[in-house]
Amino acid sequence: MSKDLLSLYNPWWEGKGSPVVAEWANKEVRWRPSWIEKLSLEPFSLNFVIGPRLVGKTTGIHLLIEELLKKVRPEAILYLNLDVAPDPESLRIMLEDYDSFRRASEVKMSYVFLDEVTSLKGWWKVIKGYVDAGFFAKDVLVLTGSSSLRLRGEVELFPGRMGRGREVIAQPLSFKEFLHVKGVDVKVSGDIEMDMSRLLPKSRAIMELFHEYLEVGGFPLSVNKDPRAAEYTIRSLEGELLRAGRDPHLARGLVSSILRKAPSPLSYASIGSELSVSHRTVREYLEIFRALMVLDRAMYRRGKKVFWRKESKFFFLDPFTARSLSLWTLTKFLDAALYEWVVQAHLLRRYGEVFYYRDSYEVDVLANDLRIEIKVGKPHRRYPRGVKILDEDNIHLFLAVIT
Repeated sequence: MSKDLLSLYNPWWEGKGSPVVAEWANKEVRWRPSWIEKLSLEPFSLNFVIGPRLVGKTTGIHLLIEELLKKVRPEAILYLNLDVAPDPESLRIMLEDYDSFRRASEVKMSYVFLDEVTSLKGWWKVIKGYVDAGFFAKDVLVLTGSSSLRLRGEVELFPGRMGRGREVIAQPLSFKEFLHVKGVDVKVSGDIEMDMSRLLPKSRAIMELFHEYLEVGGFPLSVNKDPRAAEYTIRSLEGELLRAGRDPHLARGLVSSILRKAPSPLSYASIGSELSVSHRTVREYLEIFRALMVLDRAMYRRGKKVFWRKESKFFFLDPFTARSLSLWTLTKFLDAALYEWVVQAHLLRRYGEVFYYRDSYEVDVLANDLRIEIKVGKPHRRYPRGVKILDEDNIHLFLAVIT
């Protein structure tokens, strides 16, 4: 592959700007992803940016490139989208051609961005070989991929080979981040009750934005109300399932079962019985959905003991994803489920794990020392001391301060 062909992916070599950034600049709602700050830009670094499709990884990379171009020569930056690479050998050729180009340009240190590496089967063999050979010893690498990087265990193939690099997670906007891009900044002290009280004067405006967030979620396309957003979400999920060797039709039935029965706890066996598949198959598919950052689960906890074999509550990690999957499966879900999902997803971000409790009374979400019950409408019974009730009057304030 010639330098001229590589220039198509790297227009800054010809003094041109990034078309990705130009498109981003024309969006009505736009933001600089916060995960950019977490990358290591000191050599040698091998960074991984992992996140669901359509979350804005490519845009984030191009925004970072635009910033780097103010500090380094254009020839010191290589960007490749591996969606267009037919095989590992083509990746090898592109890297060798760039190496010849940078040597001729007397570039001593490079920033190498390899986008969507999960699109290319066997990519890791090429990169691992070059890292071991010292090919990138003076460089910074940033590799992006869908969450299936974790699914296939490919990040784990680089133990001791990341240098100063980091593994960074790219997620859709939380509600607090959504408020920020909509012009409402929320400062938090860490005291949830006090922070919620401080927001009371802004409650009505925050509530309006909360209802919008429940519709559009935190992905760039959906936040900008692109009419193609749901279609692209469904297509990308089906593509990931096919790449993982799974049947989208069976996956659709599984998602439909969860949507229809939420927010009730479910077992693998009960879902499997409905779909005429084994509980092992259900577990397998749900682990794939977890790896793809589509959904997660809350297990039953009593006191400090977690009951691994009891039914779990499955929840979707973004409101718009849930709505897209509802279209995909032609299955409606309850408003009560959506409220619970968004709380579970936010607490998962903050604490890393969430649980639930059910005995003589139910607690929808347990996270760290928080015990939360979510109600659409007012609660009709008393709960033990220490259980925080979230309803339509305060859930928006809670979510605004929790992440």
